[in-house]
Amino acid sequence: MSRSRARFLASACAGVTALTVLGTAPSASAAAPKEACTGLYNARITFWAMTCSQPGEPMIGGFATWRNIPITFDQVDTGSATVQVANYLRVSPNTSSSPLAPNIEIGLYAEKTGKTTHTYGPRWSELTTSGGRTTAIKAGVDPTKPDKRNHTYVTVRQDSGNQWDVLYDFNKVGSTTKQLKVIGGNTNRIDVGLEVTGPKYINVPSIASRMQFMTGNKAWQQVATGNVAKSVTLPVCSTTHKPPSCFTTKLTDNSKFTQWTVSKPRRQATAVASPAAALAAPARAQGAADKPVTFNGVDQQALQACLENDPDSCLATVPGLSECVITVRVCNAAALPSGGASEDAAADAEVSATDIRARAAAAFDVPGDALAVEPPASPAALKTRSNAADGSGDAAWTVTSTSSTPGLQRTDRRFDGFTARYSAHTGALLEACWGDLCDAS
Repeated sequence: MSRSRARFLASACAGVTALTVLGTAPSASAAAPKEACTGLYNARITFWAMTCSQPGEPMIGGFATWRNIPITFDQVDTGSATVQVANYLRVSPNTSSSPLAPNIEIGLYAEKTGKTTHTYGPRWSELTTSGGRTTAIKAGVDPTKPDKRNHTYVTVRQDSGNQWDVLYDFNKVGSTTKQLKVIGGNTNRIDVGLEVTGPKYINVPSIASRMQFMTGNKAWQQVATGNVAKSVTLPVCSTTHKPPSCFTTKLTDNSKFTQWTVSKPRRQATAVASPAAALAAPARAQGAADKPVTFNGVDQQALQACLENDPDSCLATVPGLSECVITVRVCNAAALPSGGASEDAAADAEVSATDIRARAAAAFDVPGDALAVEPPASPAALKTRSNAADGSGDAAWTVTSTSSTPGLQRTDRRFDGFTARYSAHTGALLEACWGDLCDAS
C-alpha cells in the first residue's frame, strides 16, 4: 500500500463519529466528501472524471441515466495493455468504517480487445472488502449497441435485510449478497462519472449523466450541490492541455446536482465541438407496439416516451413506475429478456485461447502462466442454457487462477484467486468473481 493511500485511509477512519440509526431524521446537510473522492479516484494508470455525493441522510436507492454514445478506439496494436472506458453509478450504503466500504456499481463498459475490435455494453458489480463479482447485462433494448438511446441504472435496497437489487432499464438484473446495513449520518455515498484506462487510444464524446437518490421515506431526490465533490485526474482540455490526455467536464447545477457532463476527446477537433452536436437523435425501440398497454401497473407508452426524451423524470412522471421499482422490480415490458440468440453469434471471428489468456492476465494483474484456461463447451452442451438472460448460455472461455489479484477493483487490496468467463465469439467479459465472493450464492 502506498504511503498516500495509507494516510488517506487512516485519516478517513479517524474521522468517523457516532452515528444515528435509520429512521431517526438526521440532518439533510452534509459536507462534500472531498477526501474520499480524491483518495478513491486517483491512480497513475486509470483516470477518472467522477462526482462523489453524500446526501446527508439515509439513502436506500440510487438512480442514474445517460445515452449509449459511440465510444471509439484507435485501430492500432496495443499489445496486452488494458484500454477501456467505463461510465457508472456507484452506491456505497455504509462508509462508517472506511471510504473503501462495500458498494454496488452499475454502468456502461467498452474495452479494446484487438487491433480493430472492441466490446461494448452494460454490467453490474458488487465490490467488497473480501472480494467482488461482476455480471454482464443481457436484458434491455439493444444494450450492446451505441445507438444513442437513453438507458437507466438503478439499485434499491430490499425491504427486508441489508441487500440491494440492481435494475437496468427499470427491470431487475441481479441482487447483492455482502452489503452493509444502512445507518444515518453522512455514511452513504453515491458516485457517478467516467473512468478511462489508455486515454491516448480512446475517443469518448460527451456523456451527460443525471443522478438521484432515494431517501429513507422512499422518495427520489437530487443531491444538494454543496454535498458534491469532484475528482478529475486529467487536465482540463485547453490550448495548453490538448487531447488525448485531457477531460472536458461540467457540473450543471443551481442548488441541486442536475447533470455531470464529461468527454475524453482523442483529437483537438473533437474537444472544441459543441456537446449538443454529439447527441444525434436516438434510435427508437423496435417492437414496442406489440407490448401491453400496462405492465405491472406501469403505463408502458408513457414509460417509452419518457425513456426517449427525459429519463431522469420517469420515476416522478410515469404512472405506476416508482411503486413498481420499489416493489415488483420488473417494470419495462419492452426491455424484458427475449430468449433469442446472443448478438455475439454475429461476430466474424472467434477469439483464441492466447487472446483470452492475455486479456485475463492484464485485467486481473496475474501472470499469464498462473492462469488455467478452459475452452468453450460444445454446442450440444449449451442447448439447455440457450435462453439464459444472464449470458450463461453463451459459448465461453473460463479462466481461473489461485494467485493474488486485485480483481476488477481499482484499489491496493489483493484477494485470493478469481474465475472469469469470456465470450468465445467477441471476447467480452460475461461474468467474473474474485476473493470470497466466488463462494457467494
